[in-house]
This record gives sequence, C-alpha cells and structure tokens, in this order.
Amino acid sequence: MTRRSPLLPILVFALLSIPPLVGLGAGPAGASDAPLDNLNADQGEGTIAVDEKAEEVGTTELPKAASRWLQEVEPIITAAERALFVGLAQEYQRKAFIHQFWKVRDPYPRTARNEMKERWPLRIAEARNTWGSLQDDRSRMLLVHGEPAATLEVKCTQTRKPAEVWFYRGTDWTDINTAVIFIKPAGVGEARIWRPGSSGALFERAMSRARGCINGSQLMQVASIVQVNQTEYETQLQRLLAKPRPRSTEWVYTFKALSTDLPPGTERLEGELDLAFPGRHQHRTVVQGTLTLDAADIGTSEYAGYRSHDFRLTGEVLRGEDLFETFRYKFGVPADVEPPALPLTQLPLAFQRYLRPGNYRLILKLEDLNSPRAYREEREIEVPQVDQIADLPTFRDPETEALFAEATAAVEAGETGIRIVPPQGELQTGFTRFDTLASGDAITKVRFYLDDKLVLTKNRPPYNVSLDLGAYPDLHTLRAEALDAEGEEVASDELLINSGGYRFVAKLREPRAGKTYTNSLRAQVDVEVPDGRSLDRVELFLNETLVATLYQEPFVHPMVLPSSADIAYVRAVAYLGDGNATEDLVFINAPDDFVEEVEVQFVELYTTVLGPQGRPVDGLERNEVKVLEDGVPQTIARFETVEDLPIHVGVLIDNSASMVGVLEEVRRAALGFLQSAVTPKDRAAVITFNNFPDLAVELTNDKTALGAGLAGLAAEGKTALYDSVMFSLYYFTGIKGQRAVLVLSDGKDESSRFGFEETLEYARRAGITVYTIGLRLGDLGARRKLERLADETGGRSFFLRDISDLDSVYGDIQRELRSQLLIAYQSSNTADDGEFRQVELEVARPGVTVKTLSGYYP
Repeated sequence: MTRRSPLLPILVFALLSIPPLVGLGAGPAGASDAPLDNLNADQGEGTIAVDEKAEEVGTTELPKAASRWLQEVEPIITAAERALFVGLAQEYQRKAFIHQFWKVRDPYPRTARNEMKERWPLRIAEARNTWGSLQDDRSRMLLVHGEPAATLEVKCTQTRKPAEVWFYRGTDWTDINTAVIFIKPAGVGEARIWRPGSSGALFERAMSRARGCINGSQLMQVASIVQVNQTEYETQLQRLLAKPRPRSTEWVYTFKALSTDLPPGTERLEGELDLAFPGRHQHRTVVQGTLTLDAADIGTSEYAGYRSHDFRLTGEVLRGEDLFETFRYKFGVPADVEPPALPLTQLPLAFQRYLRPGNYRLILKLEDLNSPRAYREEREIEVPQVDQIADLPTFRDPETEALFAEATAAVEAGETGIRIVPPQGELQTGFTRFDTLASGDAITKVRFYLDDKLVLTKNRPPYNVSLDLGAYPDLHTLRAEALDAEGEEVASDELLINSGGYRFVAKLREPRAGKTYTNSLRAQVDVEVPDGRSLDRVELFLNETLVATLYQEPFVHPMVLPSSADIAYVRAVAYLGDGNATEDLVFINAPDDFVEEVEVQFVELYTTVLGPQGRPVDGLERNEVKVLEDGVPQTIARFETVEDLPIHVGVLIDNSASMVGVLEEVRRAALGFLQSAVTPKDRAAVITFNNFPDLAVELTNDKTALGAGLAGLAAEGKTALYDSVMFSLYYFTGIKGQRAVLVLSDGKDESSRFGFEETLEYARRAGITVYTIGLRLGDLGARRKLERLADETGGRSFFLRDISDLDSVYGDIQRELRSQLLIAYQSSNTADDGEFRQVELEVARPGVTVKTLSGYYP
C-alpha cells in the first residue's frame, strides 16, 4: 500500500469538522450481501480477518491452488458460493466456477475488461507485502474498499505504532463517508478494528496508551466523534464489513444445476447416442445429436389426466482441460400421442450445438424425471471443418431420418441476417434515422414497417430509414424484412423504440410467417433480457404441446410437425428468474387472411374496486361490471383478481428546496413502503427530482439497494415535476403487466420543458397507473392537475396537510396494488385510425366505484 505522509493539522481538522458518521449512503445496487440484522452470517461475529489455515476453513480436500484462491477471495465470496466451490470434484469445474465468480462481479460488464478481477491480485500482493498476511483487518478493508482518502498513523516509537485511522469518502462498494480506527492491542503485530464499548479492555488500554504519542490527540478527537455517534457508526461499520453482493446471486444455482455428475445410487437408463455434423453456422460447425431411448425403460407421469414422458438433458463440452460450454434441455413428450412414423419401442431426443472445429470431450447426463434412472456418457469427439452442407445425420430408423430432414436442411440458409441498430440517446421523438447491419448475399431489398405499417422499401444498400416519430416519446415497433430476388423473406428484425431500457422480448426467428414447412422445422428464438436480470429458460411449444425447454443460447431446436395438413403454430415463451414471462407466436402453413382472422389483441384494464369509504373491496362479480369503449358495450374475456402477479412500481420523490424540514420523514415513509410492498417477484425503482429527474435506483427487488437510493437526499433546486413524470413513464414503457408510478411533491411545476397537457397525453399513451401525493399543496390549480393525472390513468390522488399521514397513504396504495381486478376484452372496433379510445366501466353494485385507465391508443 502506498504510504501517505503524516496529515497536516489543517487536513485533520477539515476531515474532523464534517462528522464522518453523517450521510450514510450505499453505493452500487446490491452492495450488501445481507440485511443489517444478519450481516455477520458469513464473517463470524463480525470479524473481517481472513483465515489462511486450510484445515480451519474446510479446504483440506482441495488442491493447493484452489485452497489458496478460496482463502484470497474470502472477503467477498458468499456462503452459497463457498459451499458450492468446496464441493466441486473436477479441476475444469473449479476453473469454470472461478471464471463465473469474477464475471458476476465485473463492475462494467459491457466493456472488455473486468476491473475488479484485475485489481484483486494487485491488492492481495499489496496487503501481504505491507502487513505480512491477509488476517490483518487493514488487509480486508483494502481488498474490499480500496485505499482510503487519507490516513492518520499514531507513532509511539520507531517500531511501535499502535493505531491508525483511515478516512473514507466513498469506497468501491459504498458511498459511506466515515473514519475507521485500527488498533494493535500489543502495540505491534496485526491490527483490529476498534468498536467503542465492544472491543474489550485490551483495546481500550492500547487506545489510552496511544494518547501521548505522535498524532495521539487527533486519534482521540476521532474516537470522541465515534463515541458520540456510536449507534450510527456501528451501522456504517457493519455495512463496510458486509460482503459485497455480486451482480447476480442466481448464478450459483444455475451453475450447480448444470453439473453432469450423477447422485449416488442412480439407476442406469439405457440409450444410444448418434452425432452428425450437417453444416456450419458462421465459423462454427453444427453438431447435431440424437439420443435414442428404449421406450420400455422410461417412466410416465400423469397429471390432471395428461400422461407424459419427461426428461432433462445436461451437457458439458470440454476443450483440453477447460470447460468450453454447458447446456441444458428439458423434453416433454406426450405418452398417449404417438408420432405416426416412429416405432413404439424407441424414443429419439434431439439436441444441437455450435462448436469450432477441433477435439472435444462431450459429457451428457439425461435424467428421467419420472423414474430414478439416468443416462450418462463421456465421449471424445472430433468436430470437422465443414465448408458445405454435409450428409444428413444417421438415425436409427429411416422414418426418424425423414422427419428431421427438413430441419437439418435449414442450415443451408447460411449467414443471411439483418439487425436494426438502435439510435443513440433516450426519448426518441421527431425525425430519427435507423441503420441496419445486413449480412449474406441473398438480400436484394429491405422493407421497413413502423407499427405494422409499411413505410419504405430500399432496393439497395445502405438499408436505412428516417422516420418521423412524432412529438411524444411513444412506444413504437420498427420491423425490417429482408427479401431475396424472388421476393421471399430471408431474414427480419424488430426494434422496440422508447421502451425505457427495460426490454424483455422473445422473438421467433424461425419459423417465419408465410413460409411453408412439411415434415419438420428448426425453431430458433432470440431473447433480449433487461439489464441486471437473468433468463431462467425458454419453452418451445408446437400448438399447446411443450416440445423442449432450453436454458441457454443458442435457443435452437428441431421440431417434428403433425402428419395432417392442419394449420399449426409454434410458440416460444421466455421466463425470467422471478417468473415474469414474454412470448412470441408464429402460425405455420397458414394463409395471410387466416392469421389476420385469428389474431387476438386484448385490451387489459388493471382495475381498483373501492367501497363507500374509499377502501378496496373484494367479491365483485363479472356480471356486475359493464365495459364501454367509446360508448359501445364490449364482451369481457377475462375477469380475475391479480393478487400474485408481479408489480413494477416507481417511487418518484420531490427533493426540491421546498422540501426542507420534511424530506427525512418522506424518505422514512417511502422506505417503509418499499420494504413492505416489494416481494421477490416485484421490481421497484427510486426516482428523485428537483431541477432534473434522477434515476437513483433502477428496477430491482433488492431492498438494501432501494434503501440506498433514498440515502443522502438534500432539499435543493426547483421543481421539474412534469419532466420527471414524463421520464418515469418513459422508464416503465415496454414493461408488461401491472405498472404504477407514485408521485410525491409539495409544489407546482417550476422548470419543466414539457407542459401539463403534454404530460397527460403521454400518460394516456403509456397506459401506466399514476398515484399522486400532494404534500401541503395549497395551489388549487396544481392540485387539480395532479387529480386529473391520477384519474386519467386509473390511479388516485391524495393531499396531505400533515406529513405523519404519509404512511397510511402508502399503505392504501399498497393494498390497492395487491387487490386489483384484471378485466380484459377484445375491442369490437377494428378501425386502424390510431385515435384515442375512451373506456368506461359501469358497476351495478350500489356504493361501489371502479377506477381504471380512461382509455388507450390502439
């Protein structure tokens, strides 16, 4: 560690003049590994020393290098990660674990470098060189939080230096401003953090002896401030000692699930593996595998009268001694619906990977989910260089070979593709240019569609288009279709414009509408996952039969089509780890007029039902509600309570200068709402505003991160209310399901670029419920505007004279969000005019009112 010169008195008193215990703040989302009441679960009574004795940390069975690595990352590895690493038996598994361990801790994952992985060994070396081991508390503090802004060293003799003070002005993981006191009880040797009232008599004597040494008086000043603010200091200290939370905690369970090891006592399932290399994908060879099982050996499940065979295939591909990739599939095969061309005695399961030419070791584990049996095989394979389409794979029977021939031939399409390049910036309005990246020689023209309307056809590159997106940052869909010389579509792409940066989309690249398929097809899905979220799986359906479950890219799977000429469809459903889902559906072998006829567009109304006292009521029946669109009665297709659906909510808080004196209470009430309202399925965001809106915390269910976003707020600046509401609505645009924005302000708008009518119009277009809370708001015009904004979006408005009422308001909003009705209907209006459609709900029950969106834009 670079030693600093003794602090000048002016610097010491400058640091001490600002109490280092004020302004507690958390840093990056997820900076804490545990709630405050359980911070020491991984550290043992709060100690931060790193134990380098392998026999004491449960690493005696690990190789020396793995044991040393585990000791070095002890300050940041979670209990779940440590338990998984210790249990790994193979070196390639440990290498893969370490790679993923650093990947989820990359502070800037979109860059090529991993700054944390790079600096960790440098800090390890610095700590060992400076203090001799990693057991010194200063080592742990340096490793996790980096060098302090300044240090104060107490010297009694040339060799006896019993105390140090480190001053932090924010760290790698937190925004905490504080001082940390290190004491050497014996005056020499390892240092420990001093905690007033709990460090013990030995520490207190060492502190007292240091009083008369060089810089001892400054040490006493810092200790005095710490003692006066002991409770808050302990809270800050616990946050500093908590293990930093990785960007994703779900990766541990995913990694464990991808193991090909068989549990003891597993019965053997007989099967035969065939591999073929039918072609190439980009610079990789397509590896197509078929695992054929004896039908007599497999189990059968029955649920609600449906009988099926169910399997989970896990694979590992090793190149040399390193794990090259892992993959996982899930198969569900109806037991009572036999493919007409397949023999009764055999069941083939197909999978596909892309590998570069070379030698590999393939490890497969297939679990029969309806029996205790499993198939496992390790095979050395040589993947050839394939320049052309190779022979079709060899199957166990000619019928199966014929069924998969069409799916295999799809590889011949080569690398023809097109991608729309998103424009720079947010809130896209007015004339905007969109470029594309096109590949392959087959493309002769590109058609562009904006919101399903053809706007331009380009007959030669560059394939770009300039569009007028209008005055509002509305949600739009831009589609590019690439055509060949015969006018057939060979590639396509879609871009969601003004989606707020939180886009979760599944798109079927294959099959394509309008293309003819006979015996089989090769389904391919592209998935875009929101930042900070993890994809759990992709399910592929043929009609309503689940064909396969894919757990990682490439999301490609061959499908056998029904033997009849009936029109069918392929459906892809992608799931996040919390259960949120998105899907895409493509009809195959269907005429255009049929697809238009069966396409169903529902209008979804999240509805609050209130009784005479303005409280949510239950028990409203479908026959008591009437839906009118522009005065025309509509047929209700869905009517149900949505207590368990995920909620996405934004808490928008005014921290302008007029909030002086009440901001602390506002923060406390907002934190209480977030802590009680946000469940593991939900996501919340914190947005603060004065002169400008500020996204303090992106959508998350991490309550520590949400609380951190409320820390350190200062009341200053003007009130840009409408700009901030527009920004919040934009941020939530593109998210499906139940969405709400809670706006709290104590004044009228003072400095927004957008006006009220523009904000109200955008709120209508966004279809997001807005709750408005006016705090001591005396301006009647401002009150009416907040009321109208809430009414038009299906929310409610509250006006408070006393800040103490804020808790009950947040409680009322939470109850409404958890007790809403979802009323859906298919509009009888088939006009494509883009005009606003007024929606009204009439209720037959006396004393009951319903609140929902005032209308929508089709």
